[in-house]
Amino acid sequence: MTADLRRARLAISAAFLVQGLVFISLTTRLPRIQDRWDLGELALSGVLLMMVLLAGVGSLVAERLAPRLDSATVLRAGLLVLAAGVAVAVLAPSTVVFVLGLATYGAGLGLVDATGNMQAVALEHRLGRVVLPSCHGAWTLGGVIGALITLGTGDVPWPAVALLAALPVLASAAPYLARDHGEAATSTQTDVPWRAIVMVGLALVAFYTVDTAAATWGPVYLDDEFGAPEDLVALATLPYLVASGLVRLVGDRLTEEVGAVRLLRAGAAIAFVALVVVVAAPSWPVAVVGFTLLGCGVAVVAPLSFSAAAALAGRDADPATRQARVDAVVARFNQFNYAGALLGAVMTGAVGAGSLRVGFAVPLVMVVALFWLARAFAPADENSAGSSAGASRA
Repeated sequence: MTADLRRARLAISAAFLVQGLVFISLTTRLPRIQDRWDLGELALSGVLLMMVLLAGVGSLVAERLAPRLDSATVLRAGLLVLAAGVAVAVLAPSTVVFVLGLATYGAGLGLVDATGNMQAVALEHRLGRVVLPSCHGAWTLGGVIGALITLGTGDVPWPAVALLAALPVLASAAPYLARDHGEAATSTQTDVPWRAIVMVGLALVAFYTVDTAAATWGPVYLDDEFGAPEDLVALATLPYLVASGLVRLVGDRLTEEVGAVRLLRAGAAIAFVALVVVVAAPSWPVAVVGFTLLGCGVAVVAPLSFSAAAALAGRDADPATRQARVDAVVARFNQFNYAGALLGAVMTGAVGAGSLRVGFAVPLVMVVALFWLARAFAPADENSAGSSAGASRA
């Protein structure tokens, strides 16, 4: 690996880490946000729905801008939008301004989601090996740090939380992967095998349904159902993230040794058992055990989804056409992320308005689909055997 690629890999990992840190820092504070703005489960679901929809819009904007400006430039812009949204939402003097801040945050989240994965896929192509699981592991590590910060700063004045906005600003200055101007550019984006890609996308929907439900509603679940101490509700998220992060950090090697299809099916079995434990838990410590197992089970679904989608997009294509196809696919594929987030954040809250035990049945049902959908990940197995995953233009 050259020095430039090494620096780019660290920068991309930093972007994932900062995004995860800020996101989990906010979601683990949802009980406090609910109290501050007097939001019930349905009202909070509505706010989350708005944020998810605007994140989808941000991802589509990234699809338009990345081919013109390059994904590194759009990623930097997205990080700055993210920072502005956090600052406005935390320091808001009224509910209206708070909602506007979350709307800005949502749009920035979509920009960073799409371009961060574009950068990771481009890096994977240039290195010629699987790296997406460890890149997503950096997001999880950031989430762990965010949850720890929440646990350690539960009593700080609310305005101090706005300091989180400084992190995306710092990350925007990192040396991301520059576009390779030596490769031919093309605007051809036809003949993308969307049917096969949709099958992989459905697995991404299932994952984000589970992941968002755990991150968004886990702390609320411990608070509402079990009356867990307020300063410990972040434990719904922290062990989940630690377990997920550990699996992701070794996910590159696991994929190469076990294969994506087998790895996903084993993970789905663990996730199913974990959600049964969460739903049937008699006490909050048992629920925490369930969330921890859940992190182990679903950890590699998202990164392997992007690898498989990029491989399908770039299959049987010359380099220039492959670039154009993957540019289109990475941003659009990211929409499956928000479909899952919609189900996880909004449907879990809406179905669980009376009891979040019932709400967590939504991800329980979704995870069953992973057993069947795993077969669509054969292209990721090809990647782990040494074939190129394709790349977006950096």
